[in-house]
Amino acid sequence: MSFHSAAAQLVTLAAEGEEHGGHHNSLNPAVTGGGALVVLLLLLWITTRFNRDR
Repeated sequence: MSFHSAAAQLVTLAAEGEEHGGHHNSLNPAVTGGGALVVLLLLLWITTRFNRDR
């Protein structure tokens, strides 16, 4: 496969993705960011539980 044919296939694939909206429904930024925030807050809470000075 030559560089030219590989590049032509990538351009075709990108054009097909634009026709269908180009976005994946499950990759909602609000859900992804909210999930990351919850995970980080949980890790922070666990860390502070183990880091008590008594």
